[in-house]
This record gives sequence, structure tokens and C-alpha cells, in this order.
Amino acid sequence: MCVTCPASAVTVTLQPHEVTYNMSVQVDDGDVDPSEASDYLKKLESKMEEMEKNNISKAGIVMGDAIGLLHVQAKNTKTKDICYSSDEDIINDFDCQSDLNATFPWSVKVSSEAFNKSRRENNGTAFLAILQFYNMRNENETQNYTVLNNEVYGITMRANISNLTDNIDMFFTQNDQVGIASCVSWDGRGQLNWTTSGCKTETMEQSNAIKCSCSHLTFFAVLMIPQSQSYNITAQDLESLTYITYIGCGISMFFLSIALFMHFLLRKAKSNQATKILMNMFVALFLLNASFLSNESVANTQDNAACVFIALLLHYSMLASFTWFFIQALHMYLWLLRQNVTITNYTRKITVLGWAFPTPIVIAIVSVGEYKTVIIKTTSEKNSQMCWIANPYILYTVNIGYYALVFIFTTGIFITILTRIVQARRLRATDGKRKTFRKQLMMVLSLFLLFGLTWSVAFFSYGPMLIPSYYIFTVLNSFQDKEE
Repeated sequence: MCVTCPASAVTVTLQPHEVTYNMSVQVDDGDVDPSEASDYLKKLESKMEEMEKNNISKAGIVMGDAIGLLHVQAKNTKTKDICYSSDEDIINDFDCQSDLNATFPWSVKVSSEAFNKSRRENNGTAFLAILQFYNMRNENETQNYTVLNNEVYGITMRANISNLTDNIDMFFTQNDQVGIASCVSWDGRGQLNWTTSGCKTETMEQSNAIKCSCSHLTFFAVLMIPQSQSYNITAQDLESLTYITYIGCGISMFFLSIALFMHFLLRKAKSNQATKILMNMFVALFLLNASFLSNESVANTQDNAACVFIALLLHYSMLASFTWFFIQALHMYLWLLRQNVTITNYTRKITVLGWAFPTPIVIAIVSVGEYKTVIIKTTSEKNSQMCWIANPYILYTVNIGYYALVFIFTTGIFITILTRIVQARRLRATDGKRKTFRKQLMMVLSLFLLFGLTWSVAFFSYGPMLIPSYYIFTVLNSFQDKEE
């Protein structure tokens, strides 16, 4: 478990087990099904009860390519921190002090606090089971990450081990895999859905190891996220942007609620086409803000169905907002520039367009299973997660491509209207007309927001403009609805 001084590292051979249990494991095309792995870990609890009755304190586990360890500490045994490690075909304990500089592919220090919790829930006896799995993944999974060394470790103590003050420390040796490391866990329920909640990541540069410090016990792994898919942002910037977003979206939702309340209860019967278009856009923006604000909380629940739903709602409401930006510009074009155009059932048609057009896109993405939990890495070890599109190619092609088409049209209409007003300024006018001009100028400036042109800041999120564009984009679009 050498983590600081590779030059003085020594080789320690783990002692073989006197008792070894051979168990079968179901493997499909070389991959271990996560639900099967979870069941195997639960079955070991009954195995440990059998060991307690037969006065067996330690035993090895062999399950095909998977290996493991069962450790039973009898009542009245002194409780202390215990270290365990894996080495090719065995997992066993070792001396945390004298073997501190030993090198192991993986090692863990289980705190005395965790053992005490196990004793309290098992009538004074402490239990511990460790299983190592290779290639554990969901069927037909498309990943935007790799699992370090293809190793997943499951640890249980026949007790609810969570909210520890003295964390469980694990050390993974990094075998020349490039990318940003992230310590993750899975609670063993439902579909495999990694989360960073409850774990801290620390990269030990000198020893080429990853340290995971976690406050609970379950399944653990280290995900290696490609550098191109990580976020070049500091933890401080992430925290600042998060606060700005929450405040801005909260204020926007407040004013959107007031506008929608006044419209539907007080002015709905008197509303014209422009007002109806504006209200539809407000509904889309309200859904966008609400789904974004709740996104991280849903991601932290590790509920895969809820995560897929909130990601779908977020994406749909964003595309719907883009569509209503387009409709705003289209309506302004017909109203100001093509005044004599008459369209039958105009309001009904644009309403169907605004809400139905994004639907096939989100249905296609959810059908291929690309709405997942996405880990947001920073330049430090702090990270976050959200429910969003996992495939970066789909993310950029759909979202940037969709908005780019909307942006081209809305910008064209905006420039056309602005040109008309500039031309009108050159004409001699009375004071009354000058007032009309000023009113029109303010209207056009407000169209900059109504057309969603502030979203174009995302086009500059590269190179030295990356962090400044994040702040500008967050401020403009979080407070956009209030300004409207």
C-alpha cells in the first residue's frame, strides 16, 4: 500500500488461506452482470454465518475469474483498523504498519469505526466480505469512460455501513491508463449506475496510485474519463457557477410563475397571438429551469429511471425553448415584414410545431439509452454529476446543430428589423415619431432576449474564452426570463 515513497517500496507476499470456497459465477461473453454480482455478495453473508458456527475466522473465495475474502471476528476481539489487499489470485489482510510500503494492485484500510458498526448489528461479531470482479458492466452498455484495470470491488459487513467519520481508504494502482480518475460507487440495486456521492478522489502522483476515501461500503471502482471529455474548470469556478445558476434560475422561475399566473387566470381570454407565443415560450423555459434545478439531486439518488426521466425532460424543454425562439422570430417576421400574410389556424399550427418538433429527437435518444448519469470532473479532485446525454457526439451534434439552425434564422430576422429601424432614423421625423422610434428601438433590444440570442455565447466556450464564456453564459441565461 505504498502511496508516498515508491523508491523504498518492498514486495510482500500475501499468505494463502487455510480454507477456500469455490463458487460458480455466471459470465456472459466475458462480462459479469451487475445484478448477479450483487446477488453473489449477498450470498456471502450466509457463508459467513456458516464460518462463525464452525469457528473459521478467514476463508478465501474463488468464483471463476473473481476472487474474494471472508473475515469473521469473534466476540470480545479487540477492534482496530485492518488492511486488506489483492494480488493476482488472492485477497488477504496485511499489517497496516509494518507493510506500509508494500506495493499491491489494490488495497483497502477498513476503519475500526466500521467494524464497531458491524458488531453492533451482529450481536458482537464483526463480519467482512470482499469480492473482486473483472469486466462488470451493463449489457449493451456504451461508455464514455473506462474502469481502471477493469476491476470492481464489492465490500459488505452484514450491516449498514454509511456516514462514517473515519472513512474507508482504498488504493488502486494505475496501470498506464490515461484520463481523469474518479472514485465511484454503486449500491447494488437495479441497473449499474455509478455515483461519486460519498467518495473523494485523490491522485497520488509519486506512486502512480488513486486513493478513494469513502464514507460507506458497497461496490467500488475508479472511472477513467478521457481528457477530451472532462471539464477544464476549477472546483471554485464550479461552485461559483452553481450558486449563480441556482439564484438566477430561482428568480427566473419566480417571475415566470407570476407571468403565467396573470395570463391564465386574468388575461387569457384577451390575449393575442404574440402573447400566446410568449406564454408558450415561458412554459418551456419554466420546465427548463425546474428540470435543471432538480437534476443534480435526482442524479444523487442513484435511481436510474428517475435520472432518465429528468434528463429527458431537461433535454426536451431545452429543445422546445429553442423552437419557441424560432417561432418568436418567425412571428415577428410575418408581423413586421410580411404584414399581409394570412395563415389559417395560425395559432394552432405554431403550437403544434413548438411542442411536437423536439419530440422525435428525445424519443430517439432515450431509445438508444443515452440519457445517463454524467460525471463532471474539475481540475481538482472535487466532482459533480448530473443526468444528461452520455454520448458526447450526440450531445454536440444534436444540441449545437439544433441551436445553430435556430440562431442563423433568428439572427437574420434580428438584423433585418434592426436595419429597418436604423434606416428610419435617417428620415426626418416629428417629436411624436421620434418617440415611436425610441419605443421600437427598445422593442428590438428586447427581441435579443426573446430570440434566445444570449445562448450563442456557448459558441465561444473554447480555449482562453472557456471560463469567461461559462460565467457570461450562466449570468445571461439564468436571469434571461427575469429580463424578459
